[in-house]
Amino acid sequence: MKKRLLLGLAILLNGCASTPPPPDWQANAFASLNQFTQAYLNGNLRIADAEFARARAEVARTGRTDLLARLELVRCAVQVAALVWTPCAGYQALVEDAAPPERAYAQFLSGRWQGLDAQQLPGHYRALVTQVQRETSDPASTPPAAGRLASINDPLARLIAAGALMQSEQPGPEDTGRAIDSASTQGWRRPLLAWLGVALKQAQFGFDTAEAQRIRRRIDAVLTP
Repeated sequence: MKKRLLLGLAILLNGCASTPPPPDWQANAFASLNQFTQAYLNGNLRIADAEFARARAEVARTGRTDLLARLELVRCAVQVAALVWTPCAGYQALVEDAAPPERAYAQFLSGRWQGLDAQQLPGHYRALVTQVQRETSDPASTPPAAGRLASINDPLARLIAAGALMQSEQPGPEDTGRAIDSASTQGWRRPLLAWLGVALKQAQFGFDTAEAQRIRRRIDAVLTP
């Protein structure tokens, strides 16, 4: 079950790979949340909603509102990966029961990184947040030449980081390209279209007609059955 461990799912189901076998609710919630993520990223929203409801029902069996808060954050993170920035209402309803790492992660997803304790975040994001905080406090600092997302290897984690970062500033071409490559390699249609749209606007802003046409062809390829 660790083959495609979702960001945040390790926090939610940290006993899922333990011995003896995990309780049924953990295994069922993991499977449904995995299906939710794949369906959402592929643009199958009806299936995504149904699978998330199943995952939530399994976690609700425990009566643990802290775990439900974590589960809601996973859904919000997947949405951020596709540049869907809606209020994380499910999490906000449970925020009083959320632990400090979940509160930090929610702040990370919102793009409000000033004062954020990077050590409370999953390891994927600590270097990125520290770098951005350094740049903000010291205007003389410059982003890494390879882009801010170069240190994040996991495709989903990279897309989530890119979506969170974009809420506070416009990503550079390097980071936009990495987000596109992450979605393209995985065949994740929804975030791919979203990030190709970002790249198209960047090309148009730079009056790069050839690049804009190339991006439009990619968008048409994704939209054409």
